[in-house]
Amino acid sequence: MMGILIAVLSGMLMSVQGVFNTDVTEHSSLWVANCWVQATALAVCFAFWGITDRSSFALLFEVRPRYVLLGGVIGAFITLTVIKSMDLMGPAQAVLFIVIAQMVSAYLIQLFGLFGSEKADWSVQKFVGMAIAIAGVVIFQWERK
Repeated sequence: MMGILIAVLSGMLMSVQGVFNTDVTEHSSLWVANCWVQATALAVCFAFWGITDRSSFALLFEVRPRYVLLGGVIGAFITLTVIKSMDLMGPAQAVLFIVIAQMVSAYLIQLFGLFGSEKADWSVQKFVGMAIAIAGVVIFQWERK
């Protein structure tokens, strides 16, 4: 249950952040807004690290495989693409496509055991669930003319 609540909070925060970041972009630029987002996130992470954790950053040199350290780089492009998609399509439409893309790509990562994740078996139920979600996006997009 806690996982569901945290996931719901994550989705809500992502939507609010996307709207905020899009507004910042309108008053500055895409890369200035992205730098601001990443810099303020870094400041918050340093503050919480200082208060709660204090693990050594030297532990990062022990991380294997090394490519998993690219999460921050990917995060910068996530911020950029969320801002741009919300600007072009609006928050609701952008988040629909973002969530569908997350669901499909996460299932494919699990299905094939990519990036060291535990491999999942093919599931008709999960396929049907994704198909229903995609159908929901199509219905959401469908405009009568």
